[in-house]
Amino acid sequence: MDYPPVFEEVHLVLAGTPIGNVGDGSPRLREALRTADIVACEDTRRTRDLARRLGVEMSARLLAYHEHNEAAITPELLSLARDGKRVLQVSDAGMPGISDPGFRLSQAAAQAGIPFTVLPGPSAPLLALVGSGLPTDSFTFVGFLPRKPAALYQALQSLAARSESLIFFESPRRVIETLDAMVQVFGPGRPAALARELTKTHEEFIRGTLESVHSELCSRPEVLGEIVIVVQGAPAGDQSETSTQHLEKMEHLVQQGVKAKAAAKLIAAWFGGSANELFSSYLEGKRD
Repeated sequence: MDYPPVFEEVHLVLAGTPIGNVGDGSPRLREALRTADIVACEDTRRTRDLARRLGVEMSARLLAYHEHNEAAITPELLSLARDGKRVLQVSDAGMPGISDPGFRLSQAAAQAGIPFTVLPGPSAPLLALVGSGLPTDSFTFVGFLPRKPAALYQALQSLAARSESLIFFESPRRVIETLDAMVQVFGPGRPAALARELTKTHEEFIRGTLESVHSELCSRPEVLGEIVIVVQGAPAGDQSETSTQHLEKMEHLVQQGVKAKAAAKLIAAWFGGSANELFSSYLEGKRD
């Protein structure tokens, strides 16, 4: 079946790009790159290289469009589209708006009543979810977690009782620390999978439990590549924990640099109970 040209009915297009394997670049992406007047992209050099590898000769003007200038450039892109210019927005890899620039543009276009369309493409969260072997009927894409230990644990605890599969992005430098926190909050036996270097030469899936995935990474001299973590949702039933487990979690927070009183307040907020009693029990345990 023949389809109309990408820019025939709209002048603003957001397009997914390959996340590793250039063979995943669609014919519609090639056409959009070839026929655009303006291409807004995170890194102009990477987008020129992508077009070269796709065999596309671009005549478009390339504009840098990233997290530091989205607010300033978005009105200009909308104005160009409104004036009839063919505007294409892409990220360095994957779908615009998914932990990459794009949401601000689509939101502004929708609010301004400017027609736009999206060209489908590879998406690391969905590839990791399907490849994880974990339930796919319901899921939440969380993205990157906070870096500071207290905020990290608080974010994980807010997700601990969720029944759907959870999808996270993480850097190779922090992935072991994040998995360790997940073991503490979600439990060591929670089914999980780690996807690394998706669609690339060294693509890898590590499937098992949070504890086994964590242990596997700890056994390696280094961890490289872009990483997605998928964690199965919480099982139905009683999620209560003992005071001993609360103290263990508190100790883990303290080891991560959280002050003892602050850790007691966090644990009490997550699981209930008295922060003062927990703090007193912690100090008593230290004295013993």
